[in-house]
Amino acid sequence: MNKVNTSTMIRTKDMTKVAMLSVIGFVLMYFQLPLTFVAPPFMKLDISDLPVLMGAFTMGPVYGIIIAALKNLMHIIFKGTMTAGVGELSNFIISSTFAVVSSYIYRKHKTYKGAVLSMTVGVVAMTILAMISNYFVVFPLYGKVMPMEAIIAMGSAITPKITGLFTMMIYSVLPFNLIKGFTTSAVMMLVYKKISPLFKN
Repeated sequence: MNKVNTSTMIRTKDMTKVAMLSVIGFVLMYFQLPLTFVAPPFMKLDISDLPVLMGAFTMGPVYGIIIAALKNLMHIIFKGTMTAGVGELSNFIISSTFAVVSSYIYRKHKTYKGAVLSMTVGVVAMTILAMISNYFVVFPLYGKVMPMEAIIAMGSAITPKITGLFTMMIYSVLPFNLIKGFTTSAVMMLVYKKISPLFKN
């Protein structure tokens, strides 16, 4: 009986942590900064991946995926979506990749250097996947919401080097995700030691 009660308490605590981090991630999605020097207006910088990373680092990669899914689901439910869920799908893919790769490496190398290495590899991994998913899935779905020519024109307005979907990935999606990833990583390094004890078992 005691084992059952203990197991239930652990699950309840984990659910509470997941809910709390998901809400924080959802709130952080409201604080967005356009990077007009590198990305079209519909791509905006936020640090909503921070709670996703926190959950993955303190509880495990699977929890990071769950938090990433919940924050995007709440965004659709409470704020709505102007892209038929495409933006939220992209955010989920990128957040999950960042969290899973980074936390997996960090849990094997729990040092300052390990943290730096883990998030650097995580940023690179999420950027590569972002380019692949955006090229083959996300931007084609955007093309069903607005003409692809209009999307490319937004990129061309930033730099004439963007002439098609592939160059959009190289000159816009790639630098945007690097900036977003390393910005989130920097904030994570600053707050992790202070906040992580609240979410560790």
